[in-house]
Amino acid sequence: MQGKVRCFGEDDPLMERYHDEEWGVPIYDDRLLFEKLILDGFQAGLSWRTVLHKRENFRLAFDGFDPECIARYGENKRDRLLADAGIIRNKLKIMGAITNAQAFLEQFDGKDAFSDFLWSFTGGRTLKSAPLSWKDVPTSTPESDAMSKALKARGFKFVGTTICYAFMQAVGMVDDHLVNCHRFTA
Repeated sequence: MQGKVRCFGEDDPLMERYHDEEWGVPIYDDRLLFEKLILDGFQAGLSWRTVLHKRENFRLAFDGFDPECIARYGENKRDRLLADAGIIRNKLKIMGAITNAQAFLEQFDGKDAFSDFLWSFTGGRTLKSAPLSWKDVPTSTPESDAMSKALKARGFKFVGTTICYAFMQAVGMVDDHLVNCHRFTA
């Protein structure tokens, strides 16, 4: 979609498509929310561009982000993940993904339970802002602080407040499209 003003992603067709079609679009599906949370954990200390360009490899390596499969990963699977150049090979993040799958299964039993829990931090709605530039976009908020604290209390890893805020943006709990962006809505 050339010629459109975007918040980010210019000159990278995959990032442009992500911005135009995914970022900020509300997600309510538990498995998709789980995937996004895991991927945002892998982003810690890196750029989203890095993760996005490896996302399909992550989906293959992590069995489609099926929490039941991931929760059962043993030493052999962990070793294969650590050797997989198609993903981010960080032992702590890989172990965190496994821990998160186990916490997910332990804490969220039933249809939409994870979605309902996560969306409760925004009152079940998308929080909208009207930032003029990236300087106006926070890296955390009271809502992301609360989400982080609650997820950690339930055994999740790599869910600090900054990760939670990026996650909230990605899954449409927060709409931080810049005012001059073609996706901005008042």
